[in-house]
Amino acid sequence: MKIFPALTIAILLNCFAHLCTDAQTVRVINTETKASFRGLSVVNDQTLWVSGTGGTVGRSIDGGTSWKWITVKGFEKTDFRDIEAFDDKTAIIMGIASPAYILKTTDAGDNWKIVYENKDSSMFLDAMEFWNEQSGIVIGDPIQHRFFIARTFDGGDHWQMIPENYRPVADSGEACFASSGTNIRKLNKKEAVFITGGLSSHMHIRNDRFLVPILQGKESTGANSVGVKNNHTLIIVGGDFTTKDASLNNCVITTNGGKSFTTPQTAPHGYRSCVEWLGKTNWISCGLNGVDFSTDEGNTWKWIGKDGYHVCRKAKKGKAVYFAGGGGRIGKMEAE
Repeated sequence: MKIFPALTIAILLNCFAHLCTDAQTVRVINTETKASFRGLSVVNDQTLWVSGTGGTVGRSIDGGTSWKWITVKGFEKTDFRDIEAFDDKTAIIMGIASPAYILKTTDAGDNWKIVYENKDSSMFLDAMEFWNEQSGIVIGDPIQHRFFIARTFDGGDHWQMIPENYRPVADSGEACFASSGTNIRKLNKKEAVFITGGLSSHMHIRNDRFLVPILQGKESTGANSVGVKNNHTLIIVGGDFTTKDASLNNCVITTNGGKSFTTPQTAPHGYRSCVEWLGKTNWISCGLNGVDFSTDEGNTWKWIGKDGYHVCRKAKKGKAVYFAGGGGRIGKMEAE
């Protein structure tokens, strides 16, 4: 058996990583509607749901080849910024602004039930996350200087607001971005992590708050999305959504649960609104000017598509990766 020097093996592995990156591309699979989508939930390789402006919800059960389009009755002007789907019939959607609504369907979108309503003029919901089909959480912008948080333990049928004294305090000018439904994620079986932006940017895990060294200082800057590999390894992306091509301080990485952060050697190529862990050392991120792919834990990113998307998600049960964005654009990552 021929033995290769360690340096040669390292070079071969690096070349192989680049080949894997080059093999990925994003194909547009739908532009049937002009709604802007920021909500995306991928149940399995074939079943996915999207939600967005104009009260629009879409569902496909054949991998995006065909779609069922729904305008939720009575919510024709609502922007549903996030969606959580459990199967081909059951999904929960989140309407952001006052009055804030959460609705649920159990019959593939034919009928919707209001499961949460809040008419407080300060309400602005940002994202939902579920640990399983029963336990979920929703986060909103600060009300009286504390972030809004509510929980459900019965599949979204009922929601209870966390008492004010248990909700994290926000700095002046600090809020969350409802850009992709991914500024809050499950960290483990019990805990969630959420990130903020604006004049200051932090990562919150229960009572712990970590300053995130990402672009911040203006209302349009800060952390937009957090991707979670495990309790320790997380990637946060963002930037300034008014300068879509700027890559300065748009991505940070922690491998110790927020105690310290590093920046990539090659950053994503612009403002990024979503990041997703795909397994092993592979990550995907998207924004207004395209999609970046990393095979080395976010240290280097390669542009694999220049169509803009707001959100990217991997199938909960499967390997397919889908995207959704403005102008009704829905995409799928494929091997070239």
